Amino acid sequence: MTSVALTETPGRTGVPAAVAPPGPFPALDPVTGPGPGTGPAGVRAHARVRAVPDGRGGTSLPVLSGEAPFALRRTRSADPARARVTLVGAMSAPLGGDRLTVEASVEAGAALRLDGSAATIALPGRTREPACYDVRLSVGDGGEAHWLPEQLISAQGSDLRQTLGVELAPGARLVLRDEQVLGRTGEEPGRLSSRLTVRRAGRPLLDQQLDYGPGAPGWDGGAVLGGNRAVGQLLIVDPEPGRLPTEPKVLGPTAVLTPLAGPAILISAVAPDALQLRRVLDQSYTFTSW
Repeated sequence: MTSVALTETPGRTGVPAAVAPPGPFPALDPVTGPGPGTGPAGVRAHARVRAVPDGRGGTSLPVLSGEAPFALRRTRSADPARARVTLVGAMSAPLGGDRLTVEASVEAGAALRLDGSAATIALPGRTREPACYDVRLSVGDGGEAHWLPEQLISAQGSDLRQTLGVELAPGARLVLRDEQVLGRTGEEPGRLSSRLTVRRAGRPLLDQQLDYGPGAPGWDGGAVLGGNRAVGQLLIVDPEPGRLPTEPKVLGPTAVLTPLAGPAILISAVAPDALQLRRVLDQSYTFTSW
């Protein structure tokens, strides 16, 4: 039987989230790390997913747990060998002062797709403290992870610090999509800082930080966004020789493909809006074949 936890926050509505036994994840900082419930500064919540081979050519999920605003749902996958989990927003988040963490562990030989049901909107909160949203992925040898959330929208007056940290074994494969929309229709964006770090076999593969909005110098200039309001990237890591391009390539007026110093490529793009950004990234590289 699956147990259910319900988290309620003043001014927000919580929904049930499945609770599984704790997985083998590192302990969080007792001061700044997310934990269940909420305090004066905002919500602290943690979601965990652990994917392992099921012994029959597929992937099982012995750990699938979340606290509001995270509701994790196992959904139908187009590939029977790959488990699929959809992150459903259980309430408005992240707001100022929130501390949110998603951890996903894909063990050797397992395959997992993590996606979202809707865009995430960073909003102002009751405190001037920034919101923090941390994503931590680890993939073992022969494992495969797809991190494919919907867009992150930076609403006017919000302040969000996002970090995506990935640890890959030498034989791991990864598809990671990261998209930001700067402001809703007709409004200026909030402050958004996003850092992506990827380590493969214990060595740095990519370390990139992007800053937008009030207080970030030059973010809207011609050398950065040039008036566009949507920015995104697609990172693909594949250790199998010959599967990825080895030369840089301009993919159009607003997108470029860059090979990394490892079995990986990074596709970066800007666009006037979220719809056109997604179209550019989808057309740049067909990753659904694996």
